[in-house]
Amino acid sequence: MSSAAPRLPALLAALGQRAPRGMVLGLDRVREALAALGDPQAHLPAVHVAGTNGKGSVCAMVESVARAAGLRTGLYTSPHLSRFAERIRIGGDAIGDAALERALAAALERVPSPLTFFEALTVAAFVAFRDADVDLALLEVGLGGRLDATNVIAAPLCTAITSIAFDHVDLLGPTLADIAREKAGILKPGAPVVLGPLDPEADAAIEVVAQAIGAGPRLRVARAEHGGRAGEIAVGRAGPEARATRIAGPGRRALEVELGLRGAHQAENAGVACGIAWQLAGRWPEIERALPEGLAATRWPGRLERLDAGAAQVLLDAAHNPHGAQALAAWLDEEGPGAARTALVFGAMGDKGWGEMLQMLAPRAQRRFYATPQGRAAAPLDALRDIAPGEPIGDPRAAVARAIEVAGPGGLVVVAGSIYLVGEVRSALLGIVPDPVVTL
Repeated sequence: MSSAAPRLPALLAALGQRAPRGMVLGLDRVREALAALGDPQAHLPAVHVAGTNGKGSVCAMVESVARAAGLRTGLYTSPHLSRFAERIRIGGDAIGDAALERALAAALERVPSPLTFFEALTVAAFVAFRDADVDLALLEVGLGGRLDATNVIAAPLCTAITSIAFDHVDLLGPTLADIAREKAGILKPGAPVVLGPLDPEADAAIEVVAQAIGAGPRLRVARAEHGGRAGEIAVGRAGPEARATRIAGPGRRALEVELGLRGAHQAENAGVACGIAWQLAGRWPEIERALPEGLAATRWPGRLERLDAGAAQVLLDAAHNPHGAQALAAWLDEEGPGAARTALVFGAMGDKGWGEMLQMLAPRAQRRFYATPQGRAAAPLDALRDIAPGEPIGDPRAAVARAIEVAGPGGLVVVAGSIYLVGEVRSALLGIVPDPVVTL
C-alpha cells in the first residue's frame, strides 16, 4: 500500500463491512449516489457486456484491442481474484492506490445513501474512469443486467450478451427466456447489440426486448468455417490443423488470429469482441486495424491460466457453473495430457450446479482432491466424494500441494469449480497477499 494513500486501508475495511448485505438489485441508490458526484457516467463512452459466461473474457479482449489502437481504457469487472483493485483497471493495470483511495472516498463518504459493496465499487469505478479521462470504458455486468448496478449507462456505444445458461435462477428466473429477458435489460434504444451463440428460446426473448425498445442493429455469432449469413459473425478454425481462429463478419470483414486466451470457446467470445470492435470502428477506425494484435495479446487471469508449480503444471480455470465446466472439459479432451496424468482440485459454492460440474470434470482426472472455497456455504466434501471418488482435504492450499505431489513431473493439476477457489490458489502460488474474499 503506497504512502500516498494513507486512508486506503480504512476505506477498504469500510467497503468490506458492506459485503454482508449481499447483492441488492436495483438502480435507485446508485443513480442517487452518482448524481451527488456530478454523474461521472453521464458522458462516459462505454461498452456494456452481460452473459452467463464469457462476459469478462469479451471485455478483456475489447479492452486489449482498444489499448492496441492507442486508446486510454477503463475496465470494470467482478469478482477479484486477489485484490479489490483488480476490479477497476486503467490502461490495462489495476488501479493505483492513490486513485483507488480517491474513488472509494467519493463512493463511501460523499453520497446520500448507504450503498452495498458492489454498488459502492461500481460508483467508484465511474469516478475513477472520469478522473482518469478514459477514452473508452468496458463494463461487465455483475449479475443479470436489468437491475444490475452497472445499468445506469443510458447511451452505451454498444451492448453485448455473450451467453445464456442456467445460473442465479432464484434471482433471474427459472427458464432461459426469463434469464435472457433480465440480461436484455442492458439493451438501449439505438445502441448496437452483439449476441454470442444462444439457445433459440433465449435468442427469441432477447429479440422481443430489442424490437420493443428500438435497439440495434443486431449481430449474432455463429459457428461456421467460412462466411455466415447477413447479420452474422462466423467463427471457426482457420484450417483443419490450424491453431488460428478465423472470424468473418459483415461487409466482407475477416481476420485470422491465434487468440491470446486458450480454449475453443474463446473463439465465440472473440467473435463477440470483433462485433463490438467493428461497431466502435465507426468512431475510432484504428480499432479495426488493431484487432489481430489486441486479440493475440489478451490475457485474463484464472481462465485456462497455466502456472509452473515446479513438480507439475497447474491449470487455473474459473469455471463455476455447468456451462463453464463443459468448456473446460472440452479443452482437457483436446489439449490436456490425459486423465492418467491429470489431478483435479475441485470446490464449489453450494448454490451452484456442483454435481453436474463434477460429473463433467471427474472423468478427465484420475485423481481428485476436494476443497472448500472461502465465501458462501460451499458444496459438502462428502457429497462431492459420493459423486466421484476422491480425497476430501478442505484447505485449498493443502489440496493443491497434495495434487502437485501426486501429478508429478509432466503432470497437470486442474483447479476449478469456483472463482474464489481459483483466486485463493492463484494468490498462494504467486505469493500475493490477498484482500478478503467477497462473493459479489
